[in-house]
Amino acid sequence: MKKAKTTYATFDAAAYLDNDVVIAEYLSAALEDTNPDVFIAALGDVAKARGMAQIAKGAGLGRESLYKALSTGAHPRYETISAVLGALGVKFLVAPISS
Repeated sequence: MKKAKTTYATFDAAAYLDNDVVIAEYLSAALEDTNPDVFIAALGDVAKARGMAQIAKGAGLGRESLYKALSTGAHPRYETISAVLGALGVKFLVAPISS
């Protein structure tokens, strides 16, 4: 007798990014990772949660350009990241490293 194969839904972080505090904490945690791709992916999750078309417009980018800038392996310019953060209503903050 064959055992039924279990399937799972793909996890989508964007489904849980429903308020400004959660979004800020999510991006801050991603920024702490030494791999910059983690932050870019998190930024994409947040943009998806808020609506890519709306964020692209607010950042002064085309929707397709935003998808490309936040895709896996992309290396967006600082200006692009800064514009996306502004469109999301968040900003970078610098803090001393705790000892």
